[in-house]
Amino acid sequence: MASRLACRECHFVQEGGGVERESCQNCGSTSLTEDWAGYVVVAHPEDSEIAEEMEITEPGTYALKVR
Repeated sequence: MASRLACRECHFVQEGGGVERESCQNCGSTSLTEDWAGYVVVAHPEDSEIAEEMEITEPGTYALKVR
């Protein structure tokens, strides 16, 4: 089972492993980490106060704390 990686730039969470996962699927950053805690799933960022606070514009799973 692949680990889940969080982007240090936008906090997007994705499945890790493989060459295709060396960069963030959301913003393209190569700064990914397994060291994160908590997450929020955003389905409709345009209607979400949490998405606004976290500056999320795309649907997906986002880490609350990234180290």
